[in-house]
Amino acid sequence: MDVLEVKLGDEFLMSSMFTVAEEEMARLALAGLAARVRQAGGPSPDGTGPDGARLDVVVGGLGLGYTALTVLQDPGVRSLAVVEALDPVIEWHREGLIPAGRTLTADPRCTLVHGDFFAMVCSGDGLDPAVPGRRFHALVVDIDHSPRHLLHASHADLYEPAGLRRLAELLYPGGVFALWSNDPPDDAFTRVLGEVFATAEAEIVRFPNPLQDREATNTVYLARS
Repeated sequence: MDVLEVKLGDEFLMSSMFTVAEEEMARLALAGLAARVRQAGGPSPDGTGPDGARLDVVVGGLGLGYTALTVLQDPGVRSLAVVEALDPVIEWHREGLIPAGRTLTADPRCTLVHGDFFAMVCSGDGLDPAVPGRRFHALVVDIDHSPRHLLHASHADLYEPAGLRRLAELLYPGGVFALWSNDPPDDAFTRVLGEVFATAEAEIVRFPNPLQDREATNTVYLARS
């Protein structure tokens, strides 16, 4: 079996051996969301998509594409924008060098956006270059190792109240922010989420690690506007 891994300098980012938490994050973020939007007669400024699909989703961080693939498996998803800072990663997918790329680039609901997720949130223009300030039903983010272990110092603002408020403004009421973390749940960060969002919780995702012959865990933070 081929194993794909991605590194950024000395930072190990991801492996195709361990995708359970990334996939579960997408499922947790979207669980029941389409039904709640339909029940509430939720916002649908551009009309519903095929079969009534009406969820607009952003994934922050393309990587090997597992989070984005899982989002597209939800029939309630109308559109998906995947924001990725590294242009070579996008090209890997467009050229079919990453298996997920063939599916992502062939799905008309999916758009790959070359941009810095953190800078785009901070700018006030939002995450859709074509529609400044556009809102979404779910923002699903897997970029940093954790809220305390960042790939770059410029990301820190997003994990503070002011940055989280800017992010929350990009969600429809009742929308979901989901964040992957490689670390155990951080109670202090969950409290900060709770200051900005209506609800906030940390879910532990467990999966086997055959390399170390033990169970491994990641954390998924879920916050609802």
